[in-house]
Amino acid sequence: QVLLQESGGGWVQPGGSLTLSCAFSGRTFSITQMGWFRQPPGKEREFVADIVCRGGGTSYVESVKGRFTISRDYTKDLVYLQMNDLKPEDTAKYYCAAKRAGAVSFHIWGQGTQVTVSS
Repeated sequence: QVLLQESGGGWVQPGGSLTLSCAFSGRTFSITQMGWFRQPPGKEREFVADIVCRGGGTSYVESVKGRFTISRDYTKDLVYLQMNDLKPEDTAKYYCAAKRAGAVSFHIWGQGTQVTVSS
């Protein structure tokens, strides 16, 4: 079993920055990919970014490219999402997700952390 726990959400003014953290524990050796998703108010959950655990390749949704960075601390089983130049449309509940080898899609989820961008 793998457990994910997000932290670092909060309120920030437009143009500000936040860093989200995701601590994962348990059978972490089985995880091949980590990601961040978000669900804006009244909308479906959407992909934000992901990182391959071995190799470090990353991908982003177009709307956050150049502003968000996903990274992993291999010594601490942590995944980060550095978010810069935040916009009101980034307001959402952000979820950490993981995928085991052989899985078609992300299937392990954290509880989420709220990010609110407003003036």
